[in-house]
Amino acid sequence: MKRWRAQAWLRRVGPPLIVLVATLLVWELFVYWLEPRKFVFCGPSDVWRESVANADDLGRATAMTTIAVLFGFAMSMVFGILSAVVLSASRLLERAFYPFTVILQTVPLVAIAPMLVIWLDAGLPAVSVCAFIVSLFPVITNTLAGIRSIPQPQVELFALYRASPWSGLFKLKLPGAVPNIMTGMRIAAGLAVIGAVVGEFVAGEMGDQRGLGIVVVVAAKQGELPMLFAAVALASLLGIAMLGAVNAVAYLLMHKWHVSQRDH
Repeated sequence: MKRWRAQAWLRRVGPPLIVLVATLLVWELFVYWLEPRKFVFCGPSDVWRESVANADDLGRATAMTTIAVLFGFAMSMVFGILSAVVLSASRLLERAFYPFTVILQTVPLVAIAPMLVIWLDAGLPAVSVCAFIVSLFPVITNTLAGIRSIPQPQVELFALYRASPWSGLFKLKLPGAVPNIMTGMRIAAGLAVIGAVVGEFVAGEMGDQRGLGIVVVVAAKQGELPMLFAAVALASLLGIAMLGAVNAVAYLLMHKWHVSQRDH
């Protein structure tokens, strides 16, 4: 059994790992042969040396961005599911309020961030709200779609047995919508990282409380390309970690009954 699990793990991790190693190797050879100026382009080895030299600074920045991402993602998850439940209760409510969620998604974040700085001051609260705004729409949309997709015969069966609205919600609609909810959370997890980093461009705080977005801005202005690449790489790893956490939760919730989580 352990050998089978190890082989299954290698089949999943092996292909992307090979692609990653090959990409880094080609990238390093390209820089070695062409020898571009460091402020124009740099190789993976330069990024690694810069990361090691500034490990403490990058670690603090990653921690601050992670906190903002987690706060924003948690708020979008709670508020998004609650909003979808309320909207699903009435077609009139859905027609009245759903368009505003679409509008919220289409407003540029860089236009909202300065207002958040005025209302909340620069720093963690404003950046967390940026992550929340960007990641809210997928949760509402997918949760609402999941609740609406419950088969009508099942709804009628609950009505036949005179189940209460709360019983129908917690025993039928929300459990049936779990696959859609997890899809929305997967999308929201990546968007929360994007929202936090972009929000830090405008609403981030300097000094020891700065996040990866500030590191990117400062490195770009000072021409420190290896530092910029290191910050971008850490933001990408944070997004992968968020997605991995959501996938782990999805597996725990659905691996016994939903086809998307079964191992073939």
